[in-house]
Formats: sequence, structure tokens, C-alpha cells
Amino acid sequence: MSTRTIGIIVNGATGRIGSTQHLANALVPIRNAGGLAIGDDRIVPRPLLVGRDAQKLAQIAAAHGLSEWSTDLDAALADPGFTVFFDAAATHQRRQVLEKAIAAGKHIYTEKPVALTADDGRALLGAVQRQGLKHGAVEDKQYLPGMQKLAALERAGFFGRVVGFRLEFGWWVFDGAMQPSQRPSWNYTRAGGGGLILDMYPHWRYLIENLLGPIRRVVTKAATAQPERIDEAGARYRVDVEDSATTLVELASGTIGAVISSWATRVRRDDLVTLQVDGAGGSAIAGLHRCRIQDNAATPAIKHFNVTTDLGIDYREGWSDAPDAGAYVNPYRVGWEDFLRHLVTGAPIRSDLAAGIRDLAFAEACRRSAEMGQWVEFDS
Repeated sequence: MSTRTIGIIVNGATGRIGSTQHLANALVPIRNAGGLAIGDDRIVPRPLLVGRDAQKLAQIAAAHGLSEWSTDLDAALADPGFTVFFDAAATHQRRQVLEKAIAAGKHIYTEKPVALTADDGRALLGAVQRQGLKHGAVEDKQYLPGMQKLAALERAGFFGRVVGFRLEFGWWVFDGAMQPSQRPSWNYTRAGGGGLILDMYPHWRYLIENLLGPIRRVVTKAATAQPERIDEAGARYRVDVEDSATTLVELASGTIGAVISSWATRVRRDDLVTLQVDGAGGSAIAGLHRCRIQDNAATPAIKHFNVTTDLGIDYREGWSDAPDAGAYVNPYRVGWEDFLRHLVTGAPIRSDLAAGIRDLAFAEACRRSAEMGQWVEFDS
């Protein structure tokens, strides 16, 4: 078996997503395992870390046994030894840096959202296709253990006819007054590419459609629960994007579901993200790792409730753990391995740039619905 090295520019390597998920949990483990076996070859990633802070780059590189890093993006793009460009830097700069990478002849893999607007994404896709380059987008949540178990149930026909679904997400993000905020300030400004819908709704699109089928239309109500916050420098600023949103989703099948998302809610549910699917044959609710099921045989016959006496019923009883869906692999690593196989062999990729554009179009449709106060057709 021969070894083939692929040079990968990791732009935004000092950020949390870039340094933790894509380096520590994906590219470095692939390299440390001797590469990804593809046919008779082992594909070994060779990361070049790019960012603005030289000291942080050097520290991250040293922590992972890497030696190549740079604060000069143009120089990195000019290096023929690196044929792939990956972007995990600031969302509002994504189109510009991806355009530069495409012009330099690099294959691209990118975090979400793939651009600030779906039109910008389509322009990027057109440029990639004209250059004959490979492309991919990060859609990590579908590879979470809980979501994989949920998908396995659907493939096995557990639900029968799906009658509804509910996706809930969120936690309390401090405004910076009593405790430091757990999210960067740009998440709360439109100029920075922020807003809960743009940040999280791209994930909800592929989770829903990959599991349950095409979305027909949406209606959304969005709100700003915390209108003033304190940034990293201690300065107060006004929030000009939503931090909470609720959406009704109608599928092409006619099934109706709800998406409830908020950075201003305290957690009292099974997990930070849960997706429940109800079907004529049974129901299941998945979180990040666990998935619990209740089929018809285990479903209690609830006949009434008592307004004067607490019946003391634990409605979580009668639910059981779903079967495992196979060995766990970090979701970001799964995405990278899928992209590398596509890059080397041309095998179909599950999440290409077109999928990332559809994710973004869903977020746009929900924002447009919130602004118009009515149902919006979703045709991407």
C-alpha cells in the first residue's frame, strides 16, 4: 500500500471550530492513524495552518506535532504543495476567501454557512464548476450518534407513516454583564454574519430533509430576547439580529413539524439538541448521543388528566434505548473522510457545496418568513 500526501490549507486554524473540531478531532487523528485507506493508497493530510495570530498558530501547531503555519494567506494559496483550501474563519469574509482559493485552483471544503447569501453561494459553485474543482461543505450534525440511530430507525421502517416531528435546540448565553458570554460578539451582529437563524438553521435543513424528505414551506417568528450585550472588550453594544426563533415546517409529504431554537432559554430536556419523530408505528427522540424509542406496544393508553390531583406519572417510562448504529467516529472526521474519498476517487460526496447552498437557502426562507409574517415556499 502506497502513501499519498495531500496538502490542506486550514484557514481560521486558531478559532475553536478550526483548532478543536477540524484539527484535533479530524485531520490530526487521520494523520496519526497513518492516513485514510482508499483503495491501495493511504491518504495522509498535510495541514498548513493559517490565521492572524502567529503566537497562537505556533502553539496549536506544536500541540499537534505540526510544523507548517503562516499568517500570509496569499503565500499559502500560491504554494502548489497545498491543493485543498478549507475555511473555518469569519463567516462575513467567507465568499472573498473562497473566491481567492478557487482562483488559485484549490479544491474547497468549507464550514457553514457557505456564504452570507444563497446567491453568493451559487456564484461560488459556478466558479468551482468552471475550474473543474472538487467541493464540499461541513454538515456534521447528521453524523452524531443520536442522529445516526434516528436515521437507522427510519431506514428500518420503525416509524411507519410519519405524522409529525419537533426539533428543539438552545441554552442560556450570558449577555456579558454577570458572566462572560459563551459566544463571540459577532454572533449577535448582522455585519459580522451573526444571528441564530443564519448560524444554526443550516444544520436543521439537512437533518430534517435527509431524514424525512423535502421541505415544502415554512413560517417563522423570530425575536431578540437580549437586545443589549457586552463584547470581549467590555463595551456595550446593541444586538441587531435574532437570538430566538420558532418555525413551523411543512414537508412535501404534508407532514407538519416544529423547530424551536433559542440562545435565551435554560435547558430542561434530554439534551442541548433533540429531534423527536412521531409515526403511526412508533416515536423516537434523539439527542447528541442517545436515542430513545417507544413503539405501539409500549405506548400507554392515556385517557384523561386530573386537574385537582397530581397523578404522579413519569411519562418517560416505557421508552427504551435505540440500538447502536455502529462504531462512533467523530462527526467532523466523518465529513473529512467523505471529502477526501471524493477528492481522490471522485466517489459521490454526501455534502457538497450545493447541499451547503440549500442549507443557507432554508435559513434565508425562514428569515424572510419572519420579516413578512407569512408562510414562505421553500424551493431553494
